[in-house]
Amino acid sequence: MGLLCTSAVAHDLRIEHVTIVSPERAAPLHDASVTVRDGRIVAIESSAIADTQSGQADVINGTGLYLTPGLIDSHVHTSDMPGIGDAQAQANPQMVRAMREQAPRSYLLFGYTTLIDLMSTSAHVAAWNAQAVRPDLYFCGGAPIPGGYPPFEQITEDDRQALVQYMIIQRGEEGKAPKGGYGAPIDPATHTPEAVITRMKADGARCVKTFYERGFGEVDEMPVPRLDTIRDLVKAAHAAHMPVFIHANGTDAQEFALQAGADIVAHGLWHWNREQSATELTPRAKQILDDAIKANTGWQPTMQVLYGLRDMFDPAYLADPRVASVVPASAIEWYRSAQGQWFRAILAPNILSDKALKSHDPQAQWQEAQAALAPPITRDRNATRYLAAHGGRILFGTDTPSAPTYANQPGLNGWREMRRWVEGGMTPQQVFRAATLSNAEILGLSGEIGTVQSGKRANLLLLRADPTQTVDAYVEIVKVILHGKVLEPADLAANRHGTM
Repeated sequence: MGLLCTSAVAHDLRIEHVTIVSPERAAPLHDASVTVRDGRIVAIESSAIADTQSGQADVINGTGLYLTPGLIDSHVHTSDMPGIGDAQAQANPQMVRAMREQAPRSYLLFGYTTLIDLMSTSAHVAAWNAQAVRPDLYFCGGAPIPGGYPPFEQITEDDRQALVQYMIIQRGEEGKAPKGGYGAPIDPATHTPEAVITRMKADGARCVKTFYERGFGEVDEMPVPRLDTIRDLVKAAHAAHMPVFIHANGTDAQEFALQAGADIVAHGLWHWNREQSATELTPRAKQILDDAIKANTGWQPTMQVLYGLRDMFDPAYLADPRVASVVPASAIEWYRSAQGQWFRAILAPNILSDKALKSHDPQAQWQEAQAALAPPITRDRNATRYLAAHGGRILFGTDTPSAPTYANQPGLNGWREMRRWVEGGMTPQQVFRAATLSNAEILGLSGEIGTVQSGKRANLLLLRADPTQTVDAYVEIVKVILHGKVLEPADLAANRHGTM
């Protein structure tokens, strides 16, 4: 079980003879002792000195181990459960309850001690943070335009409610304001960019999320915001000291994001408008990336978005033992059923040929799905490699879950995102910084988290391997330390009451 202080005397936690790996350090700090009190780091010193000190302390011997800051995933959707829509949730309440109870533990199991929900509410965040064992959760207010992305008929009721309260009515379009359907009719006067930002700030949002998405592929089926609207939104957000994320995964969208002055592009560049036959960087794609580097714009590759669609066709996916560690057994069993394959059935006609569909051959369908999604995956990988090689401000975010796919599971999706980055040419050192200090800095949290330093919140990981050398360090976590309390990974796993 996790190491908890149970005596009447207050105990410090001391981790001795450990190697500290922290992104602000040029090199690891060897044979260190770290003292934690009341959920914060209060001292970092040589173990030789710390060993001579008296006093009440619970001691962990860190010999041969590495102490790092907890990870930050700056793009999640905690109100959504992978593979579950409203209809599925209503039909399977007990299973969904088990999934919701496990999700915070699954994030912690892979080292995520802080999450940023890019489309949530203060009420949801308060309920999440009231749980005894969970990563710290912050949120962005989601600011769409009426009729724009995300399509209300394709998202959960929780997401619809979250988006309506911060919806933007563009100037000159007051007559197009939605007339209810999700609560009281929307008053255009309270849904200007400035009014929306004021409301978000009062509600405790740390950031803003807006959207530019005309439709998938080259299909224009949704309206997008005007440039002046998003520039007004960015101006108001910056006055309130709130960074602006924008959903933008295509060249048109990312050009718009840069022109609008958004702080973070919340997706990789996998759709190259009117250049869909290319996978190597085109002059246009390269110019967008160069402009992002020059502007120091944050950029999230979110590679697992595409893999999360592809992997629904992998016959072996649900048999992976790591899936069993983050998903309740009842959910895995349901995912295998015809009902649990509902989203795969929706995707299949858009990804597979008629021949593969009619074959009912899982291996043939898997091979075709890999081939179909290879071009956008390659475009995103090449764009990410270019940014990483040229000093781009890459931020770690996964978009978990990106859609109602069961192949975007909490925690595990983050480790797989890291693996994709490394496969694409990034170093583990770059991944480490992106998932710790870089995220903390852009979100205004670097005074609290992101490094191992005195005064910081004691959200820490004790690892067997150095994460600046291998991202596989996160599948060998020895201890998760959350607000100074020590959690055992075995107690966080979904299958902790049974076997794999």
